[in-house]
Amino acid sequence: TTVAQTAHAPAAVRTTVDKRWPRVALPRTPRRTTDLSPYRALLVAMNPHPTAHDIEQRMMALLASFLHDPDTVSRLGNGTTTLRTVREEALGSSAGGKRIRALLAYDAFHAISCAAHNADQGHAMSDGSATADRSMLDLACAIEVYQTSALIHDDIIDESAVRRGRPSAHRHLSDVMADRRQGSGLALMLGNTLATASVAIAHEALSHLPNTEAGTRAFLDMQHAVEIGQMLDLSLERMPLDSPKDLVTAAVDVDHWKTASYTAVAPLELGALAGGMEPVRARRLARTVGAPLGLAFQLYDDLLDIVGSSARTGKPTGGDIREGKRTVLLADALNLADEPTRAYLAHAFTSEARDEDTITTVMAIYEDTGAIDSSRCRIDALLDDSVQALRDSGLATETIDALSHACSRVVPRTAHPGHPTHGTRTPPEHNGGM
Repeated sequence: TTVAQTAHAPAAVRTTVDKRWPRVALPRTPRRTTDLSPYRALLVAMNPHPTAHDIEQRMMALLASFLHDPDTVSRLGNGTTTLRTVREEALGSSAGGKRIRALLAYDAFHAISCAAHNADQGHAMSDGSATADRSMLDLACAIEVYQTSALIHDDIIDESAVRRGRPSAHRHLSDVMADRRQGSGLALMLGNTLATASVAIAHEALSHLPNTEAGTRAFLDMQHAVEIGQMLDLSLERMPLDSPKDLVTAAVDVDHWKTASYTAVAPLELGALAGGMEPVRARRLARTVGAPLGLAFQLYDDLLDIVGSSARTGKPTGGDIREGKRTVLLADALNLADEPTRAYLAHAFTSEARDEDTITTVMAIYEDTGAIDSSRCRIDALLDDSVQALRDSGLATETIDALSHACSRVVPRTAHPGHPTHGTRTPPEHNGGM
């Protein structure tokens, strides 16, 4: 696109080109009244998909606007300093990450809205207008804000010291307040505040997109699913280790509710709804494609905890072992190990704590028993299921191709020995799994 072409583009298109993704919180955007359909091709060419950096910048602006309410601040009195500390931590905890959930949601929106336009289905706001793009960006940011909320709560529950290469929120606030109880309490309320912020941001964004009611319901369903998953995860810690098969079933159930729900299912559903897809079909697409994709993501995150590096993940290697997590990796190792090794694992994971020597030994057991290769096979099988669900979705070939590309960025083929993609792809960094 040339400068001359930009100069003669409609004002709404020039605004998108010049400002791209605004860095400040926007006032409520009036509903679109001008049809920009004739400029669809030009708009797409001049307004590329947002990057992770674009999403983070917009997310920070939205959070700053939500957290800094002059009326609230003016009535706080002596609490102003504490609120400022929590506000700074909210922005600090929100920094970093690959924004894969937001990118998946936006890509789904773009793929579905393009299909709706090409089919001339006439869905409101599905023609790629600047208003729809901006609203979808904000909706994608809302998912990431909720992600931060969930991670803060997860770190409190797991007593994790590090997140994304920096002290976790509750650890940092405990240091600032010089009191562990106050720091954990503030972090708990910070997580709640960010969850509220995510709903507020999503509500405003959805008011300018199709399927507003269905989108709101999907966003709240996402949060409720994670809450259920977190409770199931806590109950899993008490599960006996004498039945690897039952442990696999229970661990997968946790991963489905706690991770897949907001890593893949909700982003796909929200993007499809915002793109104009009928709600029942959007939910079916999200569940059949997103559920196996989200499970694959969590298994890959568990794998990186063993074979990755702290620099890549932003968390200490072996963190799941250190915390005594009942994972699919552990279940596979129990199933594949001989009796003495199985007894060692059972003792290690039922002990109050695991020292560094124990963590190193367990990591070696995961490798020696073939549990790691088993996990890689599980991941690839889940990705195959996700791809097949896309092929069976009845969508146009172009839409399937676009969604397939978007999903491939969430988690890579594990490239285990013998897989046709072995050695051909560099895995993306993961630093946001729970």
